[in-house]
Amino acid sequence: MTRTVITGIGAIAPGGIGIEEHWESTLRGDLHVRPITAFDPSGYSTSIAGQLENFEPERFVDDRMLVQTDRWTWLALGAARLAFADAAYDPSATDPYDTSVILASGLGGVEFGQREIQELWSRGRRAVGAYQSIAWFYAASTGQISIRHGTKGRSGVLVSDGAGGVDSIGAARRAIRRGTAGVVVGGTEAPLCPYALTCQITNGGMTTSPDPRGGYKPFDARANGYAPGEGGALLILEDEEKAAARGARQAYAEVAGYAATHDAHTHDTRSPDPRQYARAMIVALEDAGLTPDDVDLVVADGAGDPALDRAEAEAIHLALGERGATVPVTAPQGFTGRLGSGGAALNVATTLMAMRHSLVPAVGNLDTPAEGLRLDLVTGRPRPMPVRVAMVNARGFGGFNSSLILRTLPGAS
Repeated sequence: MTRTVITGIGAIAPGGIGIEEHWESTLRGDLHVRPITAFDPSGYSTSIAGQLENFEPERFVDDRMLVQTDRWTWLALGAARLAFADAAYDPSATDPYDTSVILASGLGGVEFGQREIQELWSRGRRAVGAYQSIAWFYAASTGQISIRHGTKGRSGVLVSDGAGGVDSIGAARRAIRRGTAGVVVGGTEAPLCPYALTCQITNGGMTTSPDPRGGYKPFDARANGYAPGEGGALLILEDEEKAAARGARQAYAEVAGYAATHDAHTHDTRSPDPRQYARAMIVALEDAGLTPDDVDLVVADGAGDPALDRAEAEAIHLALGERGATVPVTAPQGFTGRLGSGGAALNVATTLMAMRHSLVPAVGNLDTPAEGLRLDLVTGRPRPMPVRVAMVNARGFGGFNSSLILRTLPGAS
């Protein structure tokens, strides 16, 4: 069976534009969760978020497309361009049916939609623009990337909240095994407008702390909910043999295993029952032909909620057995906030850099680990260590659980 490898990364995140900026910021432990500046959040229970600092949409999107699309799609178009460049992958140089786009999506074009709703109620239906019909749609970014780069391969969109970035990789691996040469995967999110914040607050899982240092704190004794964030990452996945034939450089890693389960809990919360989450990890390892002893690093979902963090710790122990207490665990998203459909994809990008540089970043914004977790949490400074096999886990509201196994390639330095 063909091997699926990751050859390109495009990150647009609170930590920086491009994977190198994001990586260096993560290693420094820069906290990018701060008071929301896009609008006045004083009337909301959550007022802090991970925000982009130097994103210039004109760098990636022309004026005509700016008025037709939402900020969420601008981020995706930018990340796709960066990922193609990083992989030195030119879709125009191949059969257009050889390249697919399979992304994750969460809220969609919510800022664009809010603006058009305001026009509807303040000025009437004739004030609503024609692009409202396509800009908010959760598949808009998939479509716009396909149009821009002329790709016509099997494409789609996965909607599973925070698990979506991992799920898109699983779907892309299936497409590659069925003959597609390359797939753009991952996700972005732009959830920082009044309408989006209102929607997110209803899930009951967000922090109410106005202090960024006291807000989103995965696995911390003072964990009190998560802070939202904007951005994400897109990746280029390829058939290894076809990548070699086009002269691709050494891939970051192989997608060795993947699995997804569902809690069948409720539609609006994440289950505190760890069994299905653990099963996703177990099946992903089985899919990769590996055992718990092979896992060098776990990159956790890190909900930043006491009950959910305990449930995740228990799931890790159920899945890995005795290894669960000794394998290093990190959750660097504490530095950026939870980026919805872009969060797991960004964690995968960060993990690939950790594997390439043999350096694991710390859990973001962690001061005092909560008692009873029995996890080897990476705290303080980044931890130098070789990472041959990494497990990246993710959960989404609605009961979604996903686990991805990444493995370095033979001969990788």
